[in-house]
Amino acid sequence: MVINNNILLKTALTASYKAACSILKIYNSDFNFELKKDNSPITLADKESNIIITDILKTTNIPIISEESKKIPYDIRKNYEYTWIVDPLDGTKEFIKRNGEFAINIALAHKGNVIIGVICVPYLNIIYFASNNIGSYKLNNFKLYDIPNISLDEIIKSSKKLPLKSNKEKIILCSNSHLNNETKNFIEKLSDKNYKIIKKGSSIKFGIIAEGKADIYPRLSPTMEWDTAAGQIIVEQTGKKILNFNTRETLKYNKKDLKNPSFIIE
Repeated sequence: MVINNNILLKTALTASYKAACSILKIYNSDFNFELKKDNSPITLADKESNIIITDILKTTNIPIISEESKKIPYDIRKNYEYTWIVDPLDGTKEFIKRNGEFAINIALAHKGNVIIGVICVPYLNIIYFASNNIGSYKLNNFKLYDIPNISLDEIIKSSKKLPLKSNKEKIILCSNSHLNNETKNFIEKLSDKNYKIIKKGSSIKFGIIAEGKADIYPRLSPTMEWDTAAGQIIVEQTGKKILNFNTRETLKYNKKDLKNPSFIIE
């Protein structure tokens, strides 16, 4: 299969933009939520975003793995050369809390490795994006741009190349909703105690790391492939690594088990 990274990146950016517009309308309304079988919450925003994104990505004829779509057996998935990996609303708990720290994750993986990633943060008006042929970027005030109808070159010209800066102080990122004892113990055992801990929700943490505004993100509590795929390439294209916490191997995608191992970005 021959693909064009730039065309597919633009498709992912368009999908994230349109989904973000829908999500924000719901966010600013009197919405409700329900619980899935695993007791995690889901809102109308998750569902509407998933429909919008998958409808757009289907035009590429590349299969899609999404948190909110029907699960595909590994006997079928193992034959995928390329696959989209999507979280239509990452940080549903943050969305329900109305703290603005939720995101849209869209990634394209090739034989287990991510080659394109988009993280859109609707409330903060930010899109982080990357591919393995252009590097990582941050687009501020994305609502000012007609992303579906402008070229990728125009989007890149309006964006800032990442990383942006390095910190003078050492900053460790942790999850807002999933900070467990294992992560706390890891931080306490660090030899360098001159650090500041910042808690953030969703995949926004990957963007902060990619910008150069934080140094370490240990995640020793459960995540799924759609939580990390887009963020992985955005981080990797700035020179940082996201690694299996125990083996120090890079994370792989479209595995038999879509759960991630514990990992660390450093």
